[in-house]
Amino acid sequence: MSINLNVEIMKKHLFCFFGGSKIWRIPLTMSLLLLVPSAPGFAEEHIKEISVNLADVSLKEAIQQIEKVSGYSFFYDENKINIDSRISLNASNESLSKVLDNMLRSTGLAYEISNNQIVLFVPASTSNSSSLPGTNQQQKVVKGKVLDSSGTPVIGANIVEKGTTNGTISDMDGNFSLNVGNKAILIVSYIGYKEQAVVVPAGGGNLSITLQEDSETLEEVVVTGFGLAQKKATLTGAVTAVGSEEISRSVASTASGALVGKIAGLNTRQVDGRPGATTSIQIRNMGNPLYVIDGVQSDAGQFNNIDFNDIESISVLKDASAAIYGVRAANGVIVVTTKKGKRNSKNTVSLNAYYGWQNPSTFPKPANVKTYIKNYIQSETVQGKADYTYSKDDYAKWSAGKEKGYVPFDWYDYIWETTPQYYLNANISGGSDKINYYLSVGHLNQDAMIVNYGGFKRTNVQMNVDAQITDRFKVGASMNGRIEERRNPGVPGTDDYWLPRFGTYRNLPTKRPFANDNPMYPTMTSSDASTNFGWLNYDLSGEYKETWRVAQLQATAEYDIIDGLKAKALVGYYLAYQNMNNQEYTYKLYGYDETTDTYPVIFENTNPWRERRVGHNEEVSSNIQLSYNKRFGEHNVSAVAGFEAIKRDTPTSWLHAIPTANSLHLIDYEIMDTYNDTGNETQARLGWMFRGNYDYANKYLVEFSARYDGSWKFPPNDRWGFFPSASLGWRISEENFWKESKLASIFDDLKIRGSYGLVGDDLSGDEFNGVYSPFDYLSGYNYKNGGSVIDGKYTIGTSPRGLPVTTISWLKVKILDLGFDAAFLDSRLTGQFDFFRRIRNGLPASRYDVLLPSEVGFSLPKENLNSDVHMGYDAAIRWTDKVEDFNYSIGANITYSRFYDWEQYKPRFSNSWDEYRNSIYHRFGYVNWGLEAIGQFKSWEEIATYPIDNDRQGNKTIRPGDIKYRDVNGDGVINGMDERPIGYREGSTPVLNYGLNFSLGWKGFDLSFDLTGGAMGSWYQQWEQRNPFHDGGNNPQYYMDDTWHLADIWDANSELIPGKYPMLLIGNSSHSNYWNSTFWKKNVSYIKLRNLEFGYTLPKQWIQAAMISDLRVYVAGTNLFTLTNVPGIDPETSEGNGLAYPTTRIINIGLNLKF
Repeated sequence: MSINLNVEIMKKHLFCFFGGSKIWRIPLTMSLLLLVPSAPGFAEEHIKEISVNLADVSLKEAIQQIEKVSGYSFFYDENKINIDSRISLNASNESLSKVLDNMLRSTGLAYEISNNQIVLFVPASTSNSSSLPGTNQQQKVVKGKVLDSSGTPVIGANIVEKGTTNGTISDMDGNFSLNVGNKAILIVSYIGYKEQAVVVPAGGGNLSITLQEDSETLEEVVVTGFGLAQKKATLTGAVTAVGSEEISRSVASTASGALVGKIAGLNTRQVDGRPGATTSIQIRNMGNPLYVIDGVQSDAGQFNNIDFNDIESISVLKDASAAIYGVRAANGVIVVTTKKGKRNSKNTVSLNAYYGWQNPSTFPKPANVKTYIKNYIQSETVQGKADYTYSKDDYAKWSAGKEKGYVPFDWYDYIWETTPQYYLNANISGGSDKINYYLSVGHLNQDAMIVNYGGFKRTNVQMNVDAQITDRFKVGASMNGRIEERRNPGVPGTDDYWLPRFGTYRNLPTKRPFANDNPMYPTMTSSDASTNFGWLNYDLSGEYKETWRVAQLQATAEYDIIDGLKAKALVGYYLAYQNMNNQEYTYKLYGYDETTDTYPVIFENTNPWRERRVGHNEEVSSNIQLSYNKRFGEHNVSAVAGFEAIKRDTPTSWLHAIPTANSLHLIDYEIMDTYNDTGNETQARLGWMFRGNYDYANKYLVEFSARYDGSWKFPPNDRWGFFPSASLGWRISEENFWKESKLASIFDDLKIRGSYGLVGDDLSGDEFNGVYSPFDYLSGYNYKNGGSVIDGKYTIGTSPRGLPVTTISWLKVKILDLGFDAAFLDSRLTGQFDFFRRIRNGLPASRYDVLLPSEVGFSLPKENLNSDVHMGYDAAIRWTDKVEDFNYSIGANITYSRFYDWEQYKPRFSNSWDEYRNSIYHRFGYVNWGLEAIGQFKSWEEIATYPIDNDRQGNKTIRPGDIKYRDVNGDGVINGMDERPIGYREGSTPVLNYGLNFSLGWKGFDLSFDLTGGAMGSWYQQWEQRNPFHDGGNNPQYYMDDTWHLADIWDANSELIPGKYPMLLIGNSSHSNYWNSTFWKKNVSYIKLRNLEFGYTLPKQWIQAAMISDLRVYVAGTNLFTLTNVPGIDPETSEGNGLAYPTTRIINIGLNLKF
């Protein structure tokens, strides 16, 4: 049946829209409780007994009381039902149906009950709908389904026959059925979507209706801190948010990798691609940010290893709005909100999985045997060596590569391979009118791209549950847990991934891994025994294994005290347990004696290594808030005050042992020689916070916040600091003069905003390690370090702490941000721009003009003396549109952030050159100085007549192809006086980052890709990438192929053929060619195809029989190509030797399945 009505659930939050001349209402919170009346089958639903006692109240008041005591919800058309009519009702333990009969007896209304829903309507016999136009026409049934642009059913969409009050709403599967007249037109609408008119076919039929988002009515809500959310339109701070759809469009192994290129204000760099590696993220290049996950302050490790398919949204607080998080927020805050189930929604099971292949995206391959030997022979020819290492006969045999003893070996192919990566996530979510839940389990496995070298595994569990206990009281609980494991052979050195990379170059293509090619006998392949990858495996070298077991638990409670006033509380517990075991075996390397067919030992390592580290990070946090939000006409006021406490312990113990045999893995007391216990290393912070917001008519916006923080690090008298901030906003587009101007037809929204604030920093960042430590304000002795005289006796393991540091306290960080947000052309084009300036005052430094006698044995303590500045801008723009079945979105963002050294304590210089060269006062920070290369010498004649001493030896060492430098000061000699700024900071995130984001959809097909890039960062080409035959090893193929060389490598007087690089000469790495200059120091710029995904969603009618609601298959890739001015290496690398573990190029096939 269809009923001529509209629906209103008596809740506090209602959404109104217009259909014809009628006002229709539907709640924002409604997602499952739908109008599905049916005559039979509900007899048992209204047996429930209730008690009410009402005297002369309105029908509306009676409905509210029955909803409260019964748990049922009412639906009715307020245009046809007089909810102000007066009734009296007295019922004691009577059935719900009897109560309704008595209540409605005098109103002339009827009702139906289904699924805890009560529908009130005017019976057909008393309805005046027959007098309306069109109601006497011949009726027909039209059925259909309402979907959003992604194919997800829209629950509770309103479907109305145009020109009538005849309507219904879609059920929890998006389906509807309605009796309509001939030539009927349906008006379909839902909150946040554009209204759509649909012509009903002559025969009725089954319709599929897809609604498109309405950017004007869909008000984006941004999480701004402490679990508080705010409409984007009324934000006054620099806050950028990204949703789950954009986050999930990545196959990175960590959450940081999924953010690259998607948010204005983020500077990023991935310098390493090993399994489980993270991407370095800084907000506006200001340092490592604070991470907050579901309201709990966390660290980068917790953020990076959350399953980012469990993330609902990420907000980046870039300006003084971060002050609400206190002392760890001076570098900005990344706020993560995980997914939750929706109230009144059906149970949904989703499965996301992919399997892929990964190989090095860019790793410079070493020169092959012919190229290497050719360059080596040439060097010996030029250097006049008579006894060649490789004779002409050798060169011919190595070039042919067929004869035994002359078969070249490809170390790159031996060490590196294409390996698998796979991921599986299953989640279930849903909710009733009282409880909603989300449960997810995910597993990631990423193998190393080094042959048989282990990898990274991670299993994640995410659980979120919220319950509405009463109308005013609700509680919630969540758990984020994971187990992560890293495993690889236990090889010498601190970085177990270094030796395979190093061996790729140190092992020459004329060397083979096994004596006589017998895999039982690894041999020496270079001057360093550990570079032979032939023995770097679990059987011969040992095993390293590190496991983390992590759980973050939290409980929340919220109570509505009075209308607009709420109390909230959060308690969090975080435990991360680490267990690391490493064993490195003794080993032997062998030669081969062909005459005796034996394998003598030529090297033996007799230094076994066994270590274990056990520790945990434990944190207990609490957060109590009182919030108020109320609108008075055009005035809206909101405020929150709260208290936060965090205590963190990080006890760790480490031991070392010398095992008696490779096969003995257990540790006992007799073989243990070192045991270190670091203690709890407790940290504690307390903070009081306040934030208040006011807006008038959504036009004039004001925000003020303050934080009063205490930190355990400082002396008792200096532990507390007060840090206020304020921001203003003006939505010019809401002014009448604007709306009445022509600009209103272009600008849908324009808001200018500004903020200024003071944020504290308690010197806890990595940059302050060793500068100031907790309890440095105390005198006394350090334990387990050195020795000193105490009470007249020399005591081993103690050392004086030096002068107590009572002269240092908070860094005071002042942040200014000016920006605007705009929307154009029916909100299809949106953009934002921000200028920012951050100054940090009170950086630790010592006075140089106060001297202590050297006999004291220590220097002056640090004080808050210096300052620095970050300044720049970030911007974003996006165009979103739809043309019939084709929808697309194009976005771009850019971040420019430059660091400046600023005030310095009494700078002093010996002369003007010293000041010019070494001053950092009010200058760009981390500037690279060097010589300016102006070309290469072309001939011997040019060298002979060149007026400048280019090598400081009268040009006696110069050859054609060698590098020329600019004589800046004109003194005729190239030296340090000619150095000038030539580069940017090395090893950090670049000054400039940008991203281009594209998303296209047509019918069931979708295509999306992200281009990311960076510039204004420097890389210094050296070691294996520059020095000829570095330490007896190899150089890259691209390098050796493009040097100045002889036409005849055996004739030093033969013609010289030009190349990009100078001729390679053995032992020549100290030559003037290799001075620090613009020839080798590259100011890197690049653009990468970071993500590419092409998918297809199968039509519903293909999969409905299998009870599948959605099925999508896709192909995705990461780091598919790179354009850069430093070809041959990964432009994001920070290692001058070019041997960083390469970032991965990944191709995946996957599916998204939903039931």
